[in-house]
Amino acid sequence: MLDAFGLGVLAQSSLLVAGLLVCWIKVPTRLVGILAGFGAGAMISAIAFDLVPEAEAHIEEWETVLWMLIGVGVFLAGDWFVDKKFGTAGAGGAMGIVVGSVVDGVPESAIFGIQIGTGVTISMGFLAAVFVSNIPQAIAPSADLFANGWSPRRLGTLWLLVVLACGVAAVTVVLAEVVVSAIGQSDKRRKHGWIAEPTLRVAMEGEAQKCM
Repeated sequence: MLDAFGLGVLAQSSLLVAGLLVCWIKVPTRLVGILAGFGAGAMISAIAFDLVPEAEAHIEEWETVLWMLIGVGVFLAGDWFVDKKFGTAGAGGAMGIVVGSVVDGVPESAIFGIQIGTGVTISMGFLAAVFVSNIPQAIAPSADLFANGWSPRRLGTLWLLVVLACGVAAVTVVLAEVVVSAIGQSDKRRKHGWIAEPTLRVAMEGEAQKCM
């Protein structure tokens, strides 16, 4: 559990660091673009070479494609909702990006929970990609909110809550995996019990007949 929480928090911690950094340092837009491009490339590589092969090792190819499409649909729906709710300009747009970070970060952290819950090796490439890609994602909205009068303490609290929520998401997935596994084991024991009980009864009756 703590491993899942720690990985979820670690991967998203760059949101907190970058979100506070803009309060004291003006980050060049060129650097933001470079980090965004690098993070996107690293994320695509981690997905293509780590996560997709891992999925194909456990489920059929068509199922992998289906769940990828479902994931895309969930992300687009969340992104649409955030834009509609908060808009795209000013402090509202900045808050929309923050909420969008939660929409991004929760499934990203859930992946770590899945890997820990199923005993799969943690993808360090994916961890690094998430960490780097979060930096430009936090810089722009934090700069806008700071310009609109938000204090560093308020900004830090906001991003800390986002980071902690992502850590909780990773733990929740592990707990779900434990529950599902326990239910599966219980079903197996019950099934074996149903088979073993009449067999044992027949054996006992046979022994009783011998004694008579």
